[in-house]
Amino acid sequence: MATKKKATRSAGNGADERGRKRKGVSLHIGLNGVSGDAYSGWTGPLAACEFDANDMASIAKDKGMQSTVLLTKKATRAAALAAMRAAAKTLKSGDLFFLTYSGHGGQVPDVNGDEDDKRDETWCLYDGQLIDDELYLEFTRFAEGVRILMLSDSCHSGTVARGIPPQPETVPHQRPKLMPESVAMRVYRDHKAFYDKLQRDVAAEAGGTPPADPDTALAQIAISGRVAAINNQLKAELILISGCQDNQTSMDGDHNGAFTEQVLNVWNHGKFSGNYAAFHARVRARMPPTQSPNLYTLGSAGVFLTQQPFSV
Repeated sequence: MATKKKATRSAGNGADERGRKRKGVSLHIGLNGVSGDAYSGWTGPLAACEFDANDMASIAKDKGMQSTVLLTKKATRAAALAAMRAAAKTLKSGDLFFLTYSGHGGQVPDVNGDEDDKRDETWCLYDGQLIDDELYLEFTRFAEGVRILMLSDSCHSGTVARGIPPQPETVPHQRPKLMPESVAMRVYRDHKAFYDKLQRDVAAEAGGTPPADPDTALAQIAISGRVAAINNQLKAELILISGCQDNQTSMDGDHNGAFTEQVLNVWNHGKFSGNYAAFHARVRARMPPTQSPNLYTLGSAGVFLTQQPFSV
């Protein structure tokens, strides 16, 4: 009788248990603005997001990853989804997919009923928003044992848009990476059919029911069995380090976003020698109280967490 082949585990030393050299693929998305045609006249100017993407790509290339960088006008929905799907087809157990996003976060009303706050969070790509349900669905395409590391330097939680804390007056050059709620509602009204269809298409591909809310699962809030549902669907191992807490904003700067700047400082051109938990703690310690990065995991990410950041 044939036995099921187990996924090959990664030990973090450059090769898997069978001696196969592991592969790293990365995608870095940075938008200093969006198309007014897709956002009802709003262009959301930012300053440092392209720098963020290029700096994250430099880390990936130093680690031997095959990197794709999508900046502003090239950071379209089609380009981002195509890059993620190409990575999912290429990577095998033990390989690494490193995904970074720097830009505005937004929201659209939830038509699937999977969000407690009745809104789906989004990344504001150049020609339209990428809904969190879509992003999670892409993660489920990755093979068992693939490691996914995502750094998101944006505001994209349900509570952020309704309760933005006042920012210190001592940093006037900083801008929140958040599509204003009034703009978000206007964009949704003008493109309602498009965003409603996206959500329904995701639900259909997931088998007729919407995928469990990724934000809820990532926060490890055990309601309605959503955490169990997420872990049952996701075969890969996921670490997400986000730029801020749900009730805070990620800030843009002149040279890097506030979160990305501290990621670079702590990494220190590869001199950092700890694991992901220590890395997150060090980054968080360098941030102001108004912006505290979070760390979440999904799947069997225990070994992944013990590895040095960005290790293929």
